[in-house]
Amino acid sequence: MTTDYNEADTCRVYVTPALRHAGWDVLPHAITEQRTFTDGRIVVSARKTRRGKQKIADYILRYRGDFPIAVVEAKRVGLPAAEGLQQAMDYAQILDLKFAYATNGQEIIEHDFLTGHERHLNAFPTPDELWMRLADATSITPAQAAHLLEPMRREQGKQLRYYQDIAVHRAVQAIASGQRRVLLTMATGTGKTFVAFQICWKLWHSRWNQAGEHRKPRILFLADRNILIDDPKDKTFAPFEDARFKIENGTISRGREMYFAIYQALVGSDERPPLYREFAPDFFDLIVVDECHRGSAREDSNWREILEYFSPAYQLGMTATPRRADNVDTYQYFGNPIYQYSLKQGIEDGFLAPYTVHRVVTDLDAVGWRPAPGELDRYQQPIPDQEYTTQDFERVVMLRARTDAIARHLTDYLRSTDRFAKTLIFCVDQEHALEMRNALVRHNADLVAQYPDYVCRVTADEGEIGRGHLDHFKDVERQTPVILTSSKLLTTGVDMPTCKNVAIVRVINAMTEFKQIIGRGTRVRDDYGKLFFTILDYTGSATRLFADPEFDGYPAAVTEEQIGGDGQTIQGATTPDTDPTIPPEDDHLPPDLSDEELARHKYYVDGGKADVIAEMVYELDANGKRGLVRFTDYTAR
Repeated sequence: MTTDYNEADTCRVYVTPALRHAGWDVLPHAITEQRTFTDGRIVVSARKTRRGKQKIADYILRYRGDFPIAVVEAKRVGLPAAEGLQQAMDYAQILDLKFAYATNGQEIIEHDFLTGHERHLNAFPTPDELWMRLADATSITPAQAAHLLEPMRREQGKQLRYYQDIAVHRAVQAIASGQRRVLLTMATGTGKTFVAFQICWKLWHSRWNQAGEHRKPRILFLADRNILIDDPKDKTFAPFEDARFKIENGTISRGREMYFAIYQALVGSDERPPLYREFAPDFFDLIVVDECHRGSAREDSNWREILEYFSPAYQLGMTATPRRADNVDTYQYFGNPIYQYSLKQGIEDGFLAPYTVHRVVTDLDAVGWRPAPGELDRYQQPIPDQEYTTQDFERVVMLRARTDAIARHLTDYLRSTDRFAKTLIFCVDQEHALEMRNALVRHNADLVAQYPDYVCRVTADEGEIGRGHLDHFKDVERQTPVILTSSKLLTTGVDMPTCKNVAIVRVINAMTEFKQIIGRGTRVRDDYGKLFFTILDYTGSATRLFADPEFDGYPAAVTEEQIGGDGQTIQGATTPDTDPTIPPEDDHLPPDLSDEELARHKYYVDGGKADVIAEMVYELDANGKRGLVRFTDYTAR
């Protein structure tokens, strides 16, 4: 035996032949060598990025091509095999594998997570031996194994990420073993819809159904917005071909297998009875509830009655938000998640884009606004004499000067970075989104002259026109629209892979909604230079919520500045954690009103002036520690 071998030589001469001798290279089993399973954290510094170290397993052993079962770490001949055991165990836990092996080509050490035992072996176990140990310990029956080991749908050039593998296998195993309510919690941008598709694909092709009959299951994919239904149906679930059917316009079908519907199309109206009652309660075998935190599990929700009517069906909830006070009903209904993949973990693995935060404060937000004695608004309404603050702006009183200052500041920011960087702006309501759109058109007249759709509003009022603008915004090959203003329509379920800026111009108090909003920018597109994004926080919402101890994805950078009426940054600065302009919590806010009610309660102020007033930049280092990297003090104009 030579001791001059390096690790690669050891693998080639000793480890790979030993694995082949155990039968791991014989189909349907497989050996994956040097498997990279993370992309490496993206580190942002001064708008420049670099990738951290990727995680690479020396070997992943697969009982089936897409069913990994063990990980092997190798050390070169001459080093103790035990030196690789901790790394093998760490990788096995990340990959949700129950067997970890360390070897130096001469000795083999096994750690069995099912029993907690470690032992030295003379040879690697065979695939069937490991499968039997796993199946016995986890009570997998032959019938359940048929569903669990059913191949996934593989597309050329698209490989499932490790956490997607875990989510699919855990969900299929839970359903196949009789768990009727299942919850997956996966951060926005991590591919929940793709995971749901693979779960449905495996169950459909393996002919799983609640009755145990020899037929394919009938599956209902539920959401609360058409955009959350149409995109999955037409894109991700396209391989189901003619099995697909969308329930809409009062029309149903009982001859398909993959159904799609929004709750509103099923619950009925004053003119017609609930459409879901046209189906028998046991018609569907599985119901997938997308974005299930958005009300479907609330006891007082009309949508809840649909799930209860179809109670014989297995129900899979998909959400991006961990359990919090504002979504506790979801967890009470579906139970604890069988798997969670957080925003923080996605950023750590390099699958999600980190972000910088620019905290921008107008003088009106800093000190409040009070009308002059007897002041009338645009419509000659007397404005009640009181002090209005950030929480009131655009909800109670619309200050055109503030909107204009923000629009000018955002325009100047784009001029200094990239005027064609896709930018999404969240406003208070549809009316505010229109005001912001108009202000941005004025400040970007040069580009609007060349590109009439440079700035667009996308809200419910736009209907199909807005949908067209949104489709163009999402299209990575289209340059315009560049800026979209919206209110709540785009907070969730819309994939915007090249969105580089998210501007928050309304108060956000719920962590669930906040995560959905910032999720619009977390997609990574290396091929388009999209490795991080910027949050421009004009209300203090992001700055405050980042300080929440339950937040699980910290910013790469935070800046703070104050802007003047001309949108220029001027003097003054405060730290994000102690900013006195941060709005209070929900119980201090005015009650939620519809757009129509808001219009009746608003006061419109067209005059006056607003100033933007300090900037601090915080960045995370490679270890996730936040530090101040730049402070800029501006002179008042």
